[in-house]
Amino acid sequence: MAVILGIDPGSRKTGFGIINYTAGRSEYITSGVIRLPATDLPERLRVIYLSVLELVELHGPGELAIEQVFMAKSAGSALKLGQARGAAIVACVARDMAVAEYSARQIKQSVVGTGAADKSQVQHMVKVLLKLPAEPQEDAADALAAALCHAHTRQSMINMAGATSVRRRRMR
Repeated sequence: MAVILGIDPGSRKTGFGIINYTAGRSEYITSGVIRLPATDLPERLRVIYLSVLELVELHGPGELAIEQVFMAKSAGSALKLGQARGAAIVACVARDMAVAEYSARQIKQSVVGTGAADKSQVQHMVKVLLKLPAEPQEDAADALAAALCHAHTRQSMINMAGATSVRRRRMR
């Protein structure tokens, strides 16, 4: 059993999603959006850190799946995004969680089947894969998609490890 926290970082709002992955099956636990105050960046980073820490303490995930920084509209935006990621990561590693980072393209490929998927396709597939009654909000869907990507990657690694073992036969 693996409880996985997915994070879609942002400097204005940060999506989160938590799933339980057991024996090849993903089960929805919770998701939502951390809405950040319209204050200075250090205060927003504090809110991300404390909110993620609260999620970790409440739900006890053992692993974090987080989207990597991509080149945003400007270098300043990329730096703020990186700092938001850092705040979330520190909250998790402070609780001895393993951290896995995935590109947006890897996450979309894993969940939708194409790395060029749009937000609505991700929302739809998250709904289908987790058997949700409605599509989650964009940021929450992206966070759940990160968690699902990690679960799929984790399962693939387990399968590959099993597939690479060779059975030797005695020669007569």
